[in-house]
Amino acid sequence: MTDIVADVEADDHPEEGKGILFATSAYAIWGVVPLYWRLLAGVGPIEITIHRVLWCAITVALVTLARGRFWHVMSVVRTRHIIGGLVISSLLVTANWTIFIYCVSTHQLVEASLGYYMTPLVSIALGVALLGEKVSRLRLAAIGLAGTAVIVQSFSLGHIPWIAPALALTFGFYGYMRKLIPVDALDGLTIETCLLFPLTLAIVMVLALEGTGAFPSSNLSRDALLVGSGPLTAVPLVLFAAGARRVRLTTLGFLQYFSPSITLLLATLVLGEAFTRLDLLTFACVWAALVLVGVESQLARSALRSS
Repeated sequence: MTDIVADVEADDHPEEGKGILFATSAYAIWGVVPLYWRLLAGVGPIEITIHRVLWCAITVALVTLARGRFWHVMSVVRTRHIIGGLVISSLLVTANWTIFIYCVSTHQLVEASLGYYMTPLVSIALGVALLGEKVSRLRLAAIGLAGTAVIVQSFSLGHIPWIAPALALTFGFYGYMRKLIPVDALDGLTIETCLLFPLTLAIVMVLALEGTGAFPSSNLSRDALLVGSGPLTAVPLVLFAAGARRVRLTTLGFLQYFSPSITLLLATLVLGEAFTRLDLLTFACVWAALVLVGVESQLARSALRSS
């Protein structure tokens, strides 16, 4: 996603209202999508991910044809260093999807939302460690608070937590890879999913022949839900892309917390997951870190305007 954001111009946003609507719609879908995966409770997380990749590949390939981008995508595929990067990013996003669906199936959405709150902080840390970006004291403090959140959660669980860090790291590294790869977001998703399409198709066919797979089955509703996972994956990304082209980076940065906030509310108020005092302390550390990042960004913009 980050490659689209990088192309957004900061001073020319005549359609920002429409852009906010598009971006908010994308984040709203991502926030409530656990309800969709809950409807597939009888299917394992890995098999759901396989179908998600399979049907998403078909969906975005059709969209690519409709956009007239087929030959452009083919030229990207023939570029060795780009396709190598997209192989890595496809594995990262697939791992992220699998972990998230695992969270849904095991009723751990509170920790999943924590992971996505932590993602921007992981991105900052990766920028410093891998891209040599300079970091202010406020941002260093923010990274420290995120680390404190993991330590607090370790005491809460009695072991080193892996879900929130895994979600944050896989999506953070995915964003890092996509930042390095000069490919449009939707074109990139098309290539990422199509790279895995032969493998996912083969797995679905083998499972179907053995009679051990969830698809196809006599349960037409479940079959439709599995097929629908493709458009469900593609549509919010298209909305996000449309929104990112129309809004300021600062606006988009604020909106990105809409999704994990919805997921957290959904987990605690609708799905009945517990939210303990230690959970509150953990989230407080992350929220405080995000506030520090926001303050630092505002101070930097104010200094730039006054200079």
